[in-house]
Amino acid sequence: MKILAIESSCDETAAAVISDSKVLSNVISSQHFHGKYGGVIPELASRAHLDYISKVVHDALEIAKLNIHDIQALAVTIEPGLIGSLIVGSNFAKGLSLRYNLPIVPINHLDGHLYSGNIQDKTVEFPYVALVVSGGHTILFLVESYSSYKILGFTVDDAAGEAFDKIGTMLGLQYPAGPEIDMLAKKGNPKAYDFPRAMLHSGDYNFSFSGLKTSVRYFLNKNFPDGLSENQLPDLCASVQEAIVDVLVKKSIDASVEYNVKHLIIAGGVSSNSLLRERASKLAKLEGIKVVTLDPEYCIDNAAMIGFIAEKKLLENGTEKYNDLTFTANPGSLRAKSIKNKVD
Repeated sequence: MKILAIESSCDETAAAVISDSKVLSNVISSQHFHGKYGGVIPELASRAHLDYISKVVHDALEIAKLNIHDIQALAVTIEPGLIGSLIVGSNFAKGLSLRYNLPIVPINHLDGHLYSGNIQDKTVEFPYVALVVSGGHTILFLVESYSSYKILGFTVDDAAGEAFDKIGTMLGLQYPAGPEIDMLAKKGNPKAYDFPRAMLHSGDYNFSFSGLKTSVRYFLNKNFPDGLSENQLPDLCASVQEAIVDVLVKKSIDASVEYNVKHLIIAGGVSSNSLLRERASKLAKLEGIKVVTLDPEYCIDNAAMIGFIAEKKLLENGTEKYNDLTFTANPGSLRAKSIKNKVD
């Protein structure tokens, strides 16, 4: 079965073609212009999706050396994300479904990240622990199969990627700040400044990063009231990064040990952080756990991961279930308050 997948949950317009769990194409158009605003502007993001989605889909088919008549099913992200962006992708997919009489699988964006490690490493075994860490989410999952998983913990306030970006703004770095903090940190001393590791020993798998942001703000106001010089950035970046990575790694490995899994998958935009990859891999190896880190194209929002899990759903449920086009886009994200009852 050949599946055309579309992803437009935030500021990447993406399309991919999946066949027998293989990625035939994975096209991503990133909206870099948001950097000058210090964050993603929802209305501008949805307009950009409208401008690029047709070409991205065309390119995905062309790279896969297929046309739309070769496609047997569609997949599209419908939640969570920016509502305007989600609507562009879901409506475009519905249009293709109606025009070419194709079933369409609505996918939760987080499901895509959860299983993205399985695309890259075919040796991954269930159950495994997955850390999905990005600008919008920081969540630990126990993944039991392609249709079953449990939430072990989540951020009670800000996501790790959000903390990187907002602290980066305080440091005068351009959005998104995560990659630049990672780069500068390589030149700095991670022990130069001692920032808090919130909930490091909380006894659960929840996270909190808002306190770190506040601590950095007060620290800068007290110690650098006239602003930072360029040579002061590396130590600050290294110290901030160390504080975030310490918590992410400890909780991820503790969960992996508790649930006796062989694999830990780290996914989402922040999974490209070099210290997170290095530290998690090194410490997990001591416990006999293999860490699966992803190629850059699978770390950021992409459609290959959406098509991959859609294929599993089609194989399990058949195509008839996915002829219903009444599904709607949902912007809601997973945070402590929004899923507490669901977890309980």
